[in-house]
Amino acid sequence: MKRPVAKAQAKTRKQPTVLGWRFAFVMLSLSAVFVALVARAAWLQVLEPDMLVTQGDLRTLRIESDKVMRGMILDRHGQALAVSVPVEAIWADPKEVIERNAAADERRWHALAEILQMTPQQLLQRIGDNPSRRFVYLQRQVNPAVVEYVRKLKVPGIHFRQESRRFYPAGEVAAQLIGFTNIDDVGVEGIEKRFNDLLTGTAGRKVFRKDAKGREIEVLEREASQEPADVVLSIDQRIQAVAYRELKKAVLAHGAASGSAVVVDVHTGEILAMVNSPSFNPNNRRNTPVHRFRNRAITDTFEPGSTMKPLAVLSALEFGNAKLDSMVDVSPGVMRIGGSWVRDPNNYGSLSLGGIIQKSSNMGVARLVLQIPHQNVIGLYSNLGLGQDTGTGLTGESSGIFSFRQRWSDFERATFSYGYGLSVTAVQLARAYATIGNGGVNRPLSILKVEQPEPGERVLKQEYALAMLEMMESSIAPGGTATRAQIPGYRVGGKTGTARKAVAGGYGNDYIASFAGVGPISNPRLVTVVVINEPAGDFYHGGEIAAPVFSQIMGAAMQLLNLPPDAQSRPRISAVRSTQNAG
Repeated sequence: MKRPVAKAQAKTRKQPTVLGWRFAFVMLSLSAVFVALVARAAWLQVLEPDMLVTQGDLRTLRIESDKVMRGMILDRHGQALAVSVPVEAIWADPKEVIERNAAADERRWHALAEILQMTPQQLLQRIGDNPSRRFVYLQRQVNPAVVEYVRKLKVPGIHFRQESRRFYPAGEVAAQLIGFTNIDDVGVEGIEKRFNDLLTGTAGRKVFRKDAKGREIEVLEREASQEPADVVLSIDQRIQAVAYRELKKAVLAHGAASGSAVVVDVHTGEILAMVNSPSFNPNNRRNTPVHRFRNRAITDTFEPGSTMKPLAVLSALEFGNAKLDSMVDVSPGVMRIGGSWVRDPNNYGSLSLGGIIQKSSNMGVARLVLQIPHQNVIGLYSNLGLGQDTGTGLTGESSGIFSFRQRWSDFERATFSYGYGLSVTAVQLARAYATIGNGGVNRPLSILKVEQPEPGERVLKQEYALAMLEMMESSIAPGGTATRAQIPGYRVGGKTGTARKAVAGGYGNDYIASFAGVGPISNPRLVTVVVINEPAGDFYHGGEIAAPVFSQIMGAAMQLLNLPPDAQSRPRISAVRSTQNAG
């Protein structure tokens, strides 16, 4: 049998090519990827590097701040009137709370809501209102016991932050003067607001990088903290406490709407006490009416009434229309000016200048002022500090209402002499009387402790100022209008004021009772002004209501300052001052 014949034809061998289509595809793909990577790297590192840097910083960059406590407010002897105490705030990270489902642990969640005085639903709503946020306060300035309780609950996403809280040791005694801060520790009233920049320090700051294990590897920036300054006031906390106690007692006893009192050192212009009633507790202001925050001694104006009579007599002496031994005919005790009347309670006949002050004669001061160009009277009042800032720089201080118009009727001029037609604050009245007590030298008042008093400006002849002190002393002597202002062991002088409160179209039935006085007369050191607003009942005169408060405050203040009693030896004050000046 024959075998088949093999085919002589064989497959043709093909030589491999350098660029086959598969190889070309792979090379093009790799090139495209490489080009894309290079382009992306160039985009990220050259054209748009900020996003990458930001992402890196979020992972490695950290900022730490050193908390700086707010400065203290001290009285002149270093007693604390406002201090900061460390507290903590409770805050939540909503994203963490939601991601870790913290509300699912009902026992812990309900306990957290209860201690924060919320329902569990309110707490969840507050945190989950915006889940993308990373920070929301739950409660600030928290009691340490509450913080410790919440810390032990270990609720996921709940954290703590160091803060400070303002505390006022004097409480309501100095509330309107010191003021208070808001929850962010920024002063919003009183001294806290006036000196906020001084009391606020600057926290230290450190910017650094950390590694994956949280270790500090590089410090990029460091700023040292700036400590705040303490503010030392002119206030004497001892006198402040006495003044508030006596003022509050009088306001409550007479059913008055409010009251203010100011004590000033005549030698330096320092305010040793400034109190108001009713007051409030600055450590717990919840449900406190806003009007109680007002420092009435500097904001509220009133017509001063007869406390202006010493100034009216001084204007006559300065102008030269009267002399220290002048007599003024005030009979028959009433006179008609235009269509109105000026009256005295009695017909005093003829009075000396001291008698006008002692009897508080409207007729006497009206006759004196009507013989003087009115611009001279206004000028002297202005030189004594009325109608202008007193120099304290306190926020909200009123300059009063003081008209400088050219045309005045005779009746307006007459009533101006006994305290109508102008409005002053308690602190302005204190400055005017301090000028008289200082021998006629006017100094700005200061709420800060003064190391070196300003030289001041002479606005009254010393002879007239010293004589007026003796005239005002007669006002509290038997036969005067303010016998209840007497202080055992001391010579003091002053003037009462009783003025109707103005209403639309005239004057109503409410009164302002006031008293302004100086002591001790032989060597004046202090001025005290007391203002009682709208006393109720049958007693409303300054001599009945304000004078006893003056007696208590001034008596305690002179004893606290160790001023020697001068009631036993009664030399003429002018002689005493002349001897001192000669020495």
